[in-house]
Amino acid sequence: MDKKDVLELKRRLKKDDCTFTRMCGCYVDSNRNKVVAFGQTFLNLEDEEFYKYLEIAKKTLSGTLGNNLLEFEFPGEEESPGGRQQFLMALKSTALKNDELLDRLYDLVIDNYDYAGNYLILVFHDAYDVMTKTTDNGKLDESEEVYEYLLCAVCPVVLSKPGLGYREDENRIGPRIRDWIVSLPETGFLFPAFTERSTDIHSVLCYYKNPKEPHSEFVEGVFGCTSKRTAAEKKQAFEAIVKNAFGGDEDASLEGFYDIQEGLKTMSENQGEEEEGPVFLTPETIGEIMGESSIPKEAAAVIEESFTREFQDEIPELHQILDEKAAETGSRQKAEKELRQKVQVLEQELEDTKVLTPIDTGEEEEAPTGGVKTYDVILRVKPEKASQIKSQLIDGKKCLVIPLEENEHAAINGINTTV
Repeated sequence: MDKKDVLELKRRLKKDDCTFTRMCGCYVDSNRNKVVAFGQTFLNLEDEEFYKYLEIAKKTLSGTLGNNLLEFEFPGEEESPGGRQQFLMALKSTALKNDELLDRLYDLVIDNYDYAGNYLILVFHDAYDVMTKTTDNGKLDESEEVYEYLLCAVCPVVLSKPGLGYREDENRIGPRIRDWIVSLPETGFLFPAFTERSTDIHSVLCYYKNPKEPHSEFVEGVFGCTSKRTAAEKKQAFEAIVKNAFGGDEDASLEGFYDIQEGLKTMSENQGEEEEGPVFLTPETIGEIMGESSIPKEAAAVIEESFTREFQDEIPELHQILDEKAAETGSRQKAEKELRQKVQVLEQELEDTKVLTPIDTGEEEEAPTGGVKTYDVILRVKPEKASQIKSQLIDGKKCLVIPLEENEHAAINGINTTV
């Protein structure tokens, strides 16, 4: 599935466009006991309930593909009789009207969802009449196919926060009664997938609210699919690779990480618009980026080797590793560092060329040792001219060189020396 496919389904989850035929659910307590199960026609719900359930359904199709939304293909054995793909096909064909199959789904989720608290399992059934589209994306009245699917959401049920409230029955302010509230889903799935505006019974789309801590056990247990890392997990793994390559030197590793991210951002800007498909990052690509950075060769070799080993089974895409905030931070810090270096160079040049020019007051100046400090040459110049005076060897002798413009004049001991 791509972004267009997901958005096409998500846009239909509105009051006037939604065609959910039925919704079923099961409330599970913290001891994994089924507290209550229910099922009803979705379009018969009161408005307040309708919109709340619709919000949950819409959230299950939210987020970024490859991060919050991951597509999984069923292994061959799961598409054989008795496999989990075959079970989901059977459940879909009943339009959620078979309690035995629904109980089996609830059991699958309960056995494979790692969550300590109470939660609600919701399942929606829909039949979407997919209209034919013209080349300019205009819709025709003709139908290409009917896409029948299940949308499942697993929502934590949490106790409302304690607080004070008005107790109408006692006509006083007192402790508020705490309720169990259904939260937005932590995970869920869409089956079958909707690929290129058509049914794909070989795949399932899974949703993770927190891609840094995905419920991989859910995918493996409910669908029998091999889990794969989200973009957030790949990004974390890559950051760990760079950090470990510098042997505990956090400053150096952070600078190296920023360097690589700057290179990835440049690569994204140069190739992103030209490439139609995804841009994959190979060890060679990472090596080329590091070759143009300030990362030491030893650390670069360790990073490239670790990258090869870490991602040998699943080459990451550019956008999955790119951290734009880190790239921007790196660019800003590098610019600040270069500016500081320029300032230091200018200050050093000024020190090297600076000539002390005490004002001739006619009085002798005391030296720090208490004696009298004397000078063979005393210059008195305007402040803006002092920085232009340079010390230079001419014919083997140390000389002071004072550049003069055509409109400037000089006097030595009161005698005009302007040429």
